[in-house]
Amino acid sequence: MKIGIPKEIKNNEFRVGITPKGAEKIVLQNHRVLVENKAGLGSGFSNDDYLNIGAEIISSPEEIYASADMIIKVKEPLQSEYGLIREGQIIYTFFHFASSESLTKAMIDCKAVCLAYETITDDHGGLPLLTPMSEVAGRLASQQGAKYLESPQGGLGVLMGSVSGVSPADVMVLGGGVVGKQAALVAAGMGANVTIYDIDSNRIEELQTTMPKNVKTCLSSSDLIEKHLSKAHLVIGAVLIPGAKAPKLITRKQLKIMQKGAVLVDVAVDQGGCFETTKTTTHENPTYVVDDILHYAVANMPGAVPQTSTKALTNVTIDYAVELANLGWQNACKKHPHLVNGLNIVNGNVVNYSVAEAFSIPFTPVEKIL
Repeated sequence: MKIGIPKEIKNNEFRVGITPKGAEKIVLQNHRVLVENKAGLGSGFSNDDYLNIGAEIISSPEEIYASADMIIKVKEPLQSEYGLIREGQIIYTFFHFASSESLTKAMIDCKAVCLAYETITDDHGGLPLLTPMSEVAGRLASQQGAKYLESPQGGLGVLMGSVSGVSPADVMVLGGGVVGKQAALVAAGMGANVTIYDIDSNRIEELQTTMPKNVKTCLSSSDLIEKHLSKAHLVIGAVLIPGAKAPKLITRKQLKIMQKGAVLVDVAVDQGGCFETTKTTTHENPTYVVDDILHYAVANMPGAVPQTSTKALTNVTIDYAVELANLGWQNACKKHPHLVNGLNIVNGNVVNYSVAEAFSIPFTPVEKIL
C-alpha cells in the first residue's frame, strides 16, 4: 500500500501525521511512505530523517493525494484539500465532524473512508488515540489561561498562584475527563484554587481521591456553575461527548455575572464549543472579547508544541496504521472491533450516529458497510 503524509495547512499547525520512526514501522512491512516536502520540519524532522528510513519525499500535496491509498494526517482536511481526496481513499486523522457541516458533506461527496482518531475506543471505554492530545490541550489550557489573565493580554491582572497574603486565582474546570484533569493539575501546580465540575458521580469520587489539596470537585448543575461564575477568574471548558456537539454550559447572558477581564478557555471548540459565545480562533489570532470577557478558542492547541504532540500522537496511531496498511480497512476493522468505532463516513454513508444526528443526515449502520 502507498501511504501519504501531506504537510498540515491549518493555521500555525506544526505537527505532522507521523514521525520518521513511525514511518519506518510501515516501510518495514514493505509499504511505501510518501512524505510531502518539508512536512516534518515544524516537528523537528527533516526530509533526510524520512529518507534515511526508506520513505520517499514528494514535492506537492496533489501528488500525495493522487498516489496514496491511505492518507495519514493530524487535522481534518481543509477546503483546498477536499477536491484532492479520491473515492475509496482512507483518510486517517482527527475529523471532529460534529463541528463542521461543510466538512461532513464534503467527505460524503468524495466517498472517502474517514477513520477518525477521536472516536476509536478501547476495552475500557476510553478514547486512546484522542487521549494524548487531550492531555496536551488540558495542560496548555491552564498555561494559556494564566498568560491571558495578565493585564497586557487583556486579562484582569491576576497571578495564578499569587503571593503571600494575596488570594490565588479561582479556576473553574467544566468536565473531569482527560482534558479537565490535566488542566486542573497544571492550574493547581501553579498554585490556583481549582474546582472541577462533572456530571458523573463516579468520576467525581475518583478525582477526589487523586487530586491535590487545592482542587475541589463538584457534581455539576447549571445552578452551581452560574453561582460560581461571579468569583471565577479563569473558566476552562473541557466537556466531551464523543463524536457529538458539545453542550453549551455558559450562556452569553451569564457573562454579565463574571468579572471584567476574566478568561474563558474552550478546549471543546473542536466539537463546537461549550460556551454559547465560542467561535473558533487560531494561534495567529487566539483571543477575542465578548461583554468584557476574554475568550481563547484555538481549535488546534497541541499544534503549538509539535515536537511533543507529534511524538505522542504517533505513539498511539501507528499500530492501527500498520494494520490498515497490511490488511486494508475492512479486514483491519473486522480484526479490531474498536477500530470500527473510528469509521465516521464510508463511501458516502454516515456510519457514526452522533455525526448523522448533528446535521439530520441519514444514518447507515456500520454493519451494512462491513
